[in-house]
Amino acid sequence: MKLIALRKISPSTRLSLYTALLALLFLGAGLSTSLVRATDTGQQPTVSIPTVTGTKTGPIAIVYSDPEDQINVRSGPGVNYPKVGVLINREEVPAIGKSAGGSWVQIVYVGVEDGVAWVYAPLLRISGELPIVEPPPTPTPLTTPTIDPTLAAQYVEDIPPTRKPTYTPAPPLVIPTYPPQDNALGTGGLPMGFLVVGLVVFGVLGIIVSFLREL
Repeated sequence: MKLIALRKISPSTRLSLYTALLALLFLGAGLSTSLVRATDTGQQPTVSIPTVTGTKTGPIAIVYSDPEDQINVRSGPGVNYPKVGVLINREEVPAIGKSAGGSWVQIVYVGVEDGVAWVYAPLLRISGELPIVEPPPTPTPLTTPTIDPTLAAQYVEDIPPTRKPTYTPAPPLVIPTYPPQDNALGTGGLPMGFLVVGLVVFGVLGIIVSFLREL
């Protein structure tokens, strides 16, 4: 039926249909090519970007904080300066200078003001000589602690002074004195030795008399 219908179409109309079909084919091929190119253009090539690495020059400070794992980094040479970071044990950093006494070392520390900080020197090993650098000004405290007298008065109790006891000295100790006595003579003016000897003799005579009476 289709072949019969095509045969009934005039040659000019048939040529127009063939031309339209060819145009549609070329249009489809062009769209396919554009889509492929768009897909290829959207894909970015993945390449490795070279990085520039530098070599450390000048004095190097190496952290030796055994047995601690890290040390403090401060904004100035002293514990009264605020802490700005830490360094890990065995970490290496460029050293710039040292304090007048050599107790603190100034290092390059990225991320802080001026890009420099200070570390306690006994926790470092320095390769090279360091010049003496001027330390930053000593930080002032943000607030000065004050005591409110009204608030303090609520907790402070005034204790009246107590009278101390008066000391009364003790009366002087009176030691009685006795006149010396002459013990050389006994009763009745007789010598004490004579009385003792007489008593002994009297006792011996009494024993002899008693013995004679028993005979």
